[in-house]
Amino acid sequence: MEKVENGLFVSVEYTGMLDNDEVFDSSKGRQPLEVQMGSGSVIPGFEAALMGMALNESKTFTLSPEEAYGHRDDSRRHEFPRSDIPAGMEPEVGQVLMLNTPQGQQIPARVDSIDEEKVVFDLNHPLAGNSLTFHIKVVGISETATQQPAGCDTHCGSGGCDCGPSGCC
Repeated sequence: MEKVENGLFVSVEYTGMLDNDEVFDSSKGRQPLEVQMGSGSVIPGFEAALMGMALNESKTFTLSPEEAYGHRDDSRRHEFPRSDIPAGMEPEVGQVLMLNTPQGQQIPARVDSIDEEKVVFDLNHPLAGNSLTFHIKVVGISETATQQPAGCDTHCGSGGCDCGPSGCC
């Protein structure tokens, strides 16, 4: 277990930044992100960068949009009649709301625009279209999980949250 390989659980300290050096997520002040290699729990470029690293090794790398959350897709913008918004709810541009699919799943959607007749939601991932730079350090490699499975709020940005390497926000 000297090197990161498929099937192993890898604990990673990380900081993710946009091209303008704005930090969009970090494990600083929290427990490291634990990734089961090969499980698809993080974006492919992040997992590929981890592969072969050693315990206590650090690395900085940049992922293109294709290796991260893809490019923005205008077909993922959807209009809804204002009358479909529940009474008493006053959405605001930029706000993220949870929409229910016909199958009962909830998906996050950012309010893109509002007028008297309609509300436009953007279903693109918030980081779509961005190149992402990560500073990472491998702080643990194990054959078994060392952390309890986390919900999407625990590592929104890297550990199962769709904001960062995993894709869950």
